[in-house]
Amino acid sequence: MMSTSHAQSSSTAGEHATPASIVDALKTVAGNPPKVRASFAKGQCVRGTYTPAAAASGITRSVSFTKPQPVRARFSMGGGNPHVPDTNKLVLRGLSVAIGEGNQQTDLLVENAPVHFARTLDQMLGFLRARAPGEDGKPDAAKVKAFSDANPETLNQAHFVAARPLPGSFAGTTYWGVHAFPAMSATGETRLIKFKVVPAAGEITLTDDAAKDRPADFLFQDLRERIARGDVRFDVLAILGKAGDPTQDVTVRWPDEDARETVKLGTIALTAIDNNEACDATIFNPGTLADGIGRPSDEIFAARSAAYAISLGKRR
Repeated sequence: MMSTSHAQSSSTAGEHATPASIVDALKTVAGNPPKVRASFAKGQCVRGTYTPAAAASGITRSVSFTKPQPVRARFSMGGGNPHVPDTNKLVLRGLSVAIGEGNQQTDLLVENAPVHFARTLDQMLGFLRARAPGEDGKPDAAKVKAFSDANPETLNQAHFVAARPLPGSFAGTTYWGVHAFPAMSATGETRLIKFKVVPAAGEITLTDDAAKDRPADFLFQDLRERIARGDVRFDVLAILGKAGDPTQDVTVRWPDEDARETVKLGTIALTAIDNNEACDATIFNPGTLADGIGRPSDEIFAARSAAYAISLGKRR
């Protein structure tokens, strides 16, 4: 339950957030550009394959992760502005991956921060409305500060991103899932996991000085060049949960999460740049989970499928 200060500052008094109001607020913050995603508007579709690791079945019986599968994926920049420069360090980098097809498909949505910017839907709406642009096209700094002071956990994501160097390549960025998924193993054991997608090339970063000379779309140029030279590979890891781990608050990490035991589920090899329409014609749906991976129980996850569908309808 939210404290009084949280409740008062999260959204308009007496109003509760809905997936539709979240989408509207995301679009408003971005200046309402037409026919693009409400979030992660700037992106590139790619194709490839998934190859399972031997240990995958010990974590999940899901055929998405235990059998070789085709992959459709999309790298993206956070926010609803399709022209945001890749040199903006404070914007999230995203990776959406559809592993498999039909009833063997799982959609994995990860980003370069291990936490979300809101605990609840009401808090998410309040965060976005505090950042709505005024007549000058800019948010009111006093409103942003007041909301942040009352809801300090909504800055956890921004602080994490700001403390790290600028990503120098989509292919050299680590991506996290923020939700705790129940995973059912081949022997019937269920445990909570978080997904982490780690680049085979290692971390690739730029200094702020080096970034000054890079074009606004340098990450997408780099991606095309790397795939033209050969495949771009990532390991898909399961971070193993423990009793008492927080599962409802996606603004916080698990205790000692970076030191946790992880299990490699498999490897994604991205082999071709795809036409963006292959990704834009539909959504990567967080609720698309093949048997063996259950739905997280937190409030933010519960709203995501509906919000993505609404966003798709608006951009069509």
